[in-house]
Amino acid sequence: MDREVWSSFTHDPRDARFAGIRASDSDRETVRQVLAEAYADGRLDRDEFDERSDRVRSVRVLGDLNPLLADLVAPQPRPGRSLAHVSRAEIEAMAERHWRSKRREASFSFLGASLVTTAIWFATSWRQGGFDPYFFWPAFVIALSLLNLVRTAMSHDEIVESEIRRLEKQRDKQQRPGWPRW
Repeated sequence: MDREVWSSFTHDPRDARFAGIRASDSDRETVRQVLAEAYADGRLDRDEFDERSDRVRSVRVLGDLNPLLADLVAPQPRPGRSLAHVSRAEIEAMAERHWRSKRREASFSFLGASLVTTAIWFATSWRQGGFDPYFFWPAFVIALSLLNLVRTAMSHDEIVESEIRRLEKQRDKQQRPGWPRW
């Protein structure tokens, strides 16, 4: 039931990336259904049901839905908290996502540094008599950030293997007796 509730939303309201996205009528209707079921089950009394139902009408963004459901729908376990029962294939998928994240960071670093330094160079190249292009110093920043991007893109196997080793070591540590289980 809980999994069905969260998958009924246009975007998962528990995910911080979607907290600021406007809630749809369908999202509000999903919350109304959960509230009605909770009232029917006796988990909400009439006053709580009425109060939360009124609040649903004023919800604007998905993040506002969480407080209305927090004590009615169990959250799914967060990935990454415990690796004790994660398979090798799941660890490999996590490592691949880690590499993609690294590649994305390197790409944005390259683009951001290139754009900002070039804009600064361009803005400071204007002289009293007009545009006076002098030494293009952003080339150093662009070259270094491009080098990092290429190195990250070319190091796919090493980055993935390193992350697999790290995750497996963490999983093995969590499988030991006495490891705290939250």
